[in-house]
Formats: sequence, structure tokens, C-alpha cells
Amino acid sequence: MMNWPVTETEAQARLEAFLPHAGGDYARQRNFDFGAEDRSNVSALSPWIRHGVLSESAVLARVLAVHNEKSAEKFIQEVVWRGYFKGWLEHRPGVWDGYCADRDAGLAALEQNSGLRKAYGEAVDGRTGIEAFDHWARELVETGYLHNHARMWFASIWIFTLNLPWALGADFFFRHLLDGDPASNTCSWRWVAGLHTPGKHYIARADNIAKFTAGRFDPADQLNESADPVEFENINPDPELPDLPMIAEPRGKAGWLLTPDSASDKAFRVDLPVLGLALPDLRSPLEMGGLARSFEINALKLRCGQGGTVDLPQSADQAAGRVTQWVRDQALETVCLPYIAAGPYGDLAPRLLSAIRAAGAEPLIITRRYDRAVWPFAAKGFFKLKSKIPAILRQLDLA
Repeated sequence: MMNWPVTETEAQARLEAFLPHAGGDYARQRNFDFGAEDRSNVSALSPWIRHGVLSESAVLARVLAVHNEKSAEKFIQEVVWRGYFKGWLEHRPGVWDGYCADRDAGLAALEQNSGLRKAYGEAVDGRTGIEAFDHWARELVETGYLHNHARMWFASIWIFTLNLPWALGADFFFRHLLDGDPASNTCSWRWVAGLHTPGKHYIARADNIAKFTAGRFDPADQLNESADPVEFENINPDPELPDLPMIAEPRGKAGWLLTPDSASDKAFRVDLPVLGLALPDLRSPLEMGGLARSFEINALKLRCGQGGTVDLPQSADQAAGRVTQWVRDQALETVCLPYIAAGPYGDLAPRLLSAIRAAGAEPLIITRRYDRAVWPFAAKGFFKLKSKIPAILRQLDLA
């Protein structure tokens, strides 16, 4: 079974072990879920990438040092999907707010509807009687990870067979996934439901599950394979992304403020003061999974380095107060803050910026070269971005 130590050594070792398989092997076998004991057909790098221990650019550079673009095309596309969903959500920040509202409405409904509460409890505990689904529910809680194909099947069964609110399923994933990412998780559940692209939803089929689990599961006659998509509501993208400034030289004495959603490629100077803020409970009103909580905190500690400080405030107010005190204690004039995309920490970002200014310093928001290359092409469907991948790789000096 996969282990997930939060170390650069382990992340690099996993990347190097996968490199020989990132070409044709991955293209042929990536859709198979052989179980938690065998992840040899996929990279399983997502927890480290999501938390900044590995960057997408670094992964792509290593893959393209071994394979050409054509042979590694499928894997490259899978890496870029993560950036696509982030960019798509940045073009539509209201979608994150809508998810939070739907989640909270679903949680309120659980309190009021005993039938819904019973069905939800059976689903998250793995007691529905659908063997494959129940196995994945337990595997998620016990390991913090699911194969991507299993995630799609699980979400489809949750929505179309069990008739449970999609946002509650997205919340269940977000609370337990080691690689739980606001954009990838929200947009993936919306895509399965039919909310991402009009007229397109994902139906889990028994024969497909039997084939791609190599016969481990076969839920014949247990699934709703003719369901209609969730009612689609078109959400037009904002024409312009937020300003995405490049790194600049800070004014005066500077420090770095990081959160688990701060997208940085470790470009910050290690000689500057670093404060990390981790508030895992921002993910959900419900309890966070222990594995996901630990990974988020330890990954932030790793990124902050031995000389950095990581705090675990219990609320947004405590986080803002801690930032103000840190800026004053360090006598900072500039606080470098890697851009925080839409999500729970993105919701916190205005409070952090206000706290920096209240302490007498100026925030310097910085974005990654990778995001500046990918996000402008993520306003619509993935296929527009897909056609731009060769040019993006050249732009990033990865071709």
C-alpha cells in the first residue's frame, strides 16, 4: 500500500520511479484501478504536487527529459488538467461561493430530513450494499487517496444512483483527500454531475467498473445507468483574470507569508522571515480527516523551511491577529504573499491583506510563471487549453 511521507526525498523518489512509465505504459493502463496495494500504473504524485512539495513544471521537466511530447501526451494532459480547473475557477470565482452555499444547504437538510441523513450516513460509512462504492468510501477515509477513475465512479453513483446532493459528496472528498484541492475537487464533481459542461455528465456503468477494476468489482443491476444530468446553469466567465504579477524586488525589510494554498515554486529567499498559517478546518464545517489534516500541516512546515514558523490559528480572527503581530515583531516593510486561488484560503486572503496593512507593511502578491501561462486559456472547455499545451511548454522552456 502507498505511503505518503511529507518529504522532498519521498516525492522525488516516487517521481523517478514513475518516469519510465510516463509514456506508453501510462496511456495504456492509467484508467485501471488495481486497488490501494498497486498504484504502479499511475504517478500517485498528486498529494505532493497539490501542496507544493513538487511543482507541475518540475514534474513536466523530468518527464520530458525521458519522453518526447507525443509519447507522454496523456500524462502531460493530466498534469495540465489541475491547472485548467484552477484557471477555470479563477475565471468564475462565484462557482466556489455557490459550492459552499450548496454544501451548507445540504448539511442543513441532513439535520431536517431523517431519510436523507440515513442515506448519507450509509454512503460515507460504506454501508450502501454496493460493494465497489462501499470499498472506495472506506479506502478514502483509511488512506486519503482514490484512483481518479474510482473518484469518477464514486461521484456518479453518489449523485445518480444514491440521489445524494453533489456538494455533500464533494465535501466528503475534500475533507479526506490528501490531494484535496478546491478547484480540482469542486470542478470534478460538477463535471460528473453535468454542471461543468452543458449536456455532459458522467454515468458509472457496471461493465466499465468490472473492466477497469480488473474484475475486482461488478455492480451489475445495482446502478442507475440512465440518469439525466443535474439541471445546468450557465455561468459566464469573467473576461479578465485577476492581475497576476510576476515576482518583484520587495521594498525594505521583507518576509514571506505562506498558506497551504499559496502557489509558489519555492522562489522565495530563504534568508527572509517566513510565517506559515495552516487552518485545515477551513475546508468544511464537518470534521477534517486526520490524514489530510496532517499532510496539509506537514507540507506547509516543509515549505516554510527550518527557519520558518508555522502557526495553527483556530479562526480567521486569530490568523489575522497573528499576521499583524508577526509583521510588527519582525519590523517588516513588505510581506511577499504568493497568490492564493479561489478556495477556503482564498476566502481568508482579504483578512490577511488587511492585517498586513494594519501592521504598517505593504503586501506584494506574486504568481507563478506556470499559472500565468495556463490560466488565460482555461476560460472555457479543456480542449481549448489542450491545443495550447505545446506552445505553453515552449513558453515555459519545457519543450
